[in-house]
Amino acid sequence: MKNEFLLLKTLLLSTSGLNILRHSDDRKKKRKVIAGAIGVLFLYLLLMLYSILICVGYGVTGLIQEAPIMCALVISALSFVFTLLKTNGYLFNFKEYDMLMSLPLEAGTVAGCRFFYMYIKSLSWYLSISAAMLIGYSFFVHPSPAVYPVWILLSLILPVIPMLGAAFLGFLIARISAGFKKTSLIQTVLTFAFVLIMFFLRFFLESVLENDQMENVLGKASEMTGKAAGINRPALWFSNAVTKADPLGAFLLITVNLGLAAALFAVVGNSYRNINSALKSHASAGKYRVKTMKRRSVLMAVAFKEFRRMTGSTTYMVNGAMGEVLAFILGLAALLIGFDRIAAVVTGGAPVDSVMLQPAIPFIVYFLIGMVATTVCSPSLEGKNYWIVQSLPIEKKTLYQGKMLFNMFLTLPFMVFTTLCLCVSAKVPAVNTLLYLILGFALCTFLTAWGCVCGIHFMRLDWENEVEVIKQGRAVVIYMFPNMIAAMIMVVLAVVLGMQMDHRILALIFIMAVSLLAGLSFMRAMVLAERN
Repeated sequence: MKNEFLLLKTLLLSTSGLNILRHSDDRKKKRKVIAGAIGVLFLYLLLMLYSILICVGYGVTGLIQEAPIMCALVISALSFVFTLLKTNGYLFNFKEYDMLMSLPLEAGTVAGCRFFYMYIKSLSWYLSISAAMLIGYSFFVHPSPAVYPVWILLSLILPVIPMLGAAFLGFLIARISAGFKKTSLIQTVLTFAFVLIMFFLRFFLESVLENDQMENVLGKASEMTGKAAGINRPALWFSNAVTKADPLGAFLLITVNLGLAAALFAVVGNSYRNINSALKSHASAGKYRVKTMKRRSVLMAVAFKEFRRMTGSTTYMVNGAMGEVLAFILGLAALLIGFDRIAAVVTGGAPVDSVMLQPAIPFIVYFLIGMVATTVCSPSLEGKNYWIVQSLPIEKKTLYQGKMLFNMFLTLPFMVFTTLCLCVSAKVPAVNTLLYLILGFALCTFLTAWGCVCGIHFMRLDWENEVEVIKQGRAVVIYMFPNMIAAMIMVVLAVVLGMQMDHRILALIFIMAVSLLAGLSFMRAMVLAERN
């Protein structure tokens, strides 16, 4: 196992910011690493606070014994989703494939090292949830001292089975798409389809549970966790090990994880070379036609380059366009099902009138299309070719303006479609609809400019795998989580203020405020563009 651990160690060191802090003389790079670490630490604290509040809710309602199962379920769900979205780029079709496969190692060994590299890179998120819920659990239960190390140690094992399941699913998607000429397109479509199925499965399960006619909310919550633990056996083993000191649960959790890992990579290793070779090769047609080259402005040329970059990467496409796809589906659902029914599902049947929610429509749409702006990761995606960009006879401002133009092309059509669908379904007056469209345009401008600020400020060009900047780059993390929290706050604020004042006046106030923020973000992005 010496070579395997050496390979894993090398992968971790090559992508760690510690090397910059220890060996670099560039103070600017060191400041960026420190600032990024502080930003990520802040996000960890927010996640831990949310996890503690979950335990407080369980403790107040007398369901604190369900907290270990909930902890296991949350970690399992996150690890499954994170792994599914990272499989293409970490396990398959990664940049350094040729170099790694030239080493005297078996294909299954390389695949296993890449898997555990992905596991270690995400482990801090899972441990922050586990430690926070352990704090909340111990506040109400006061367990024996032996529970603390057992809880933490088993939390290291919990993510493995969901990650193995997601990795195997990614393996199947890659295996299927490798048989087509347009492998990237097929992979993108299959990944989109599965993510959407999992997203809407939540609402289906909720409707099934609502039909059970359970007597009260506490019983419903207890039964839900019990059913989930019955399906997810590792969650039950974890709960038994920490609450009942059951050694069998801990033994099963560890041995089953190790056994499944060995079995999976034995299967994957047989097709690993073939799949990666097929994903990296591109079929070329035998028929060619000579066409006149189109003349474009510099801004349009940069925007078109970003479009080709996105459509050529499954990871980039899924991460950058998932919010737009969800917004499109929400608009269709509003027309087919009705705004009131969607609001009832989202609010859990709370007595909320559709008129009350009308001022929040632009921010609801923004919550989806603003998940991740392409301008957040596109500066870093230049990578080691950044010197080519700098040598082009164009200003740096023009380069980033072209990147922002592409994001506007991507978000505006979906914003207009979804906003119009929601306004029609909610019977919003024509004047208010026009104001909401203007506010939506201002919000698209803001998310584009602010994403560019984050992307330039936390630019990383020394990456070896595009997943490192698309999925877990500091720019993406620092943009995404505060932005989503702010969007939810604005939804609530719009509803509250909408009950106190005229909706048109409120929309005008929001338009001016967001436009000001967008203008300031744009100017800041241009200043940063000149410095880089």
